[in-house]
Amino acid sequence: MTAVQLPELPRRLPVRRIRQILCLLPLLLVTVVAVEHRSVLADGFGHLRNAELPWLLAAAGATCLTWVAAALTRQGAVVEPLPKRRLLATQFAAGAANHLLPTGLGASAVNLRFMTVCGLPLARSSAALALYLLAESIGRLGLLAALLIAFPDALRFGTLLPEGAVGPLVVAVVAVLVGAAGMLACVRRLRTAVLSFLRTALCEARSVHRRPARALALWGGSLAFPALQAAGLAAVGRALGLPVPPAHMALAYLAATVAVALVPVPGGIGSVEAALIVALVAAGGPVAVATAVVLTYRIVTVWLPLVPGALTLGALVRLKVI
Repeated sequence: MTAVQLPELPRRLPVRRIRQILCLLPLLLVTVVAVEHRSVLADGFGHLRNAELPWLLAAAGATCLTWVAAALTRQGAVVEPLPKRRLLATQFAAGAANHLLPTGLGASAVNLRFMTVCGLPLARSSAALALYLLAESIGRLGLLAALLIAFPDALRFGTLLPEGAVGPLVVAVVAVLVGAAGMLACVRRLRTAVLSFLRTALCEARSVHRRPARALALWGGSLAFPALQAAGLAAVGRALGLPVPPAHMALAYLAATVAVALVPVPGGIGSVEAALIVALVAAGGPVAVATAVVLTYRIVTVWLPLVPGALTLGALVRLKVI
């Protein structure tokens, strides 16, 4: 009997090797983004030399507290207790992921994976993620509305919106809503999936709000998160001597971030800077100083935490936390 030599099948890539590649991927993406925005980085670091150190430290402290606020809100969106240290580390890593992928996909993917690893079913994890996003949006819009009522003349909206832009914007929003309603009405499978998800999300929201501690964490964190971000910008403005009241700077920040919320750019890089400069100028700041403030603010809140955040993300992948 003659033995027949079968052709050797290609080996599958080991899971360990895939995990090692995923650990290095965040650092590679950080390098690519940094090279693409090297001129912005050079200008931002140049402005740091002229800033008042105590106010810069205050901005850095506010940035660190945003991760605590995000962790608090994430915990408030689910009934089950999540491991506190891993939850906080995940928010730090999610911040880096958020600046490497468009429109918040990075942070959402990291947190969705974290919750499923913690034992929550995918449907409930998705519902908790949707509840978090809804609460954070309501908190941001609520703070913006409160500041607009308190300081109605803080911004010159004529400089924020080009002439004739309101009409096309309203038409676009209505068209999107009508299109979405039409798809739900015509596609039965999509309608069934959406209704099932809404039932799960409403059930999760009811469960959370039956527990006062969870509801307080959800809404307290969702208000604290944008407030701390705005406070960071106000601190940088004071560090560089921007002649705009801190409350007006906070209002400018909230208006700018709401305006660019739907722009599909990784971490809002580029679009956020432009919107913040326009908003600070609309609040009464000189263009040169407003530009310096925005570049310095983005250095403190985005670029300095980006490398340690990417390293944390890789470590969490390696430790199978996410």
